[in-house]
Amino acid sequence: MNLMMEMLSYPFLARAFVGGILISLCASLLGVSLVLKRYSMIGDGLSHVSFGALSIAIAMGWSPLSVSVPVVVLAAFFLLRITENGKIKSDAAIAMISAGALAVGIIATSLTTGMTTDISSYMFGSILAMSPTDVYFSAALSVVVLGLFVFCYHKLFAVAFDESFARATGVGVERYNVLIAILTAVTIVLGMRMMGAMLISSLIIFPAITSMRVFKSFRGVVVSSGIVSVVCFAFGMAASYRFSAPAGASVVVANLLCFLLFTAWQAVGRMRG
Repeated sequence: MNLMMEMLSYPFLARAFVGGILISLCASLLGVSLVLKRYSMIGDGLSHVSFGALSIAIAMGWSPLSVSVPVVVLAAFFLLRITENGKIKSDAAIAMISAGALAVGIIATSLTTGMTTDISSYMFGSILAMSPTDVYFSAALSVVVLGLFVFCYHKLFAVAFDESFARATGVGVERYNVLIAILTAVTIVLGMRMMGAMLISSLIIFPAITSMRVFKSFRGVVVSSGIVSVVCFAFGMAASYRFSAPAGASVVVANLLCFLLFTAWQAVGRMRG
């Protein structure tokens, strides 16, 4: 507790802590639907798209956030369309867009500014990168995501498990898929500021698959994912501050340890059963 209070006494750490918790919560909730729909790697693909957009924006002197958000949202739309058509599998489409966007970003960087501090922070994350504006955007995003799960829980459940059944019952499957994709894209762009393009997808994947080790109901997994993401982020930030380690990597390691703990818990439960 003393360590946490000491951390929060620094304004930039307080911003990172608040913004990171909000982003982690959004990523974990959206991640449940994405993992169940086998779109878990969409976070990795969209983060590379965001890196390419940010590299071009910085090279041209434009606002990174105003460029990357619409570009990543369009990429999410494109991924949905080509996978729905069935001509390209989702994993192949994500890999194709991911590699292409990363290559464009690297070329834009090498031909203009080089690997500056700004580019490096977006690639690997920086605890100093979280601005007050990012925190405000994160708060607004969390309100939308939480509202979606509170008021549209049953429809999200139907879309995640059986799209054909959801369509038969009158649920606008395409509308919810698009909404989840847009919210995921915005979450990734905001989260890259601190986690980096290489690690942001972990916030989407780890809490969901960790919770699925123990909980079997959709509600249980959603609630557990939110709690796991917040707790792991807090522990990761505390470890980062205590041992002077990179914040993004520390959060990922905390999520990995939690996954191993839940896996052991599952194994003990099976042995007793």
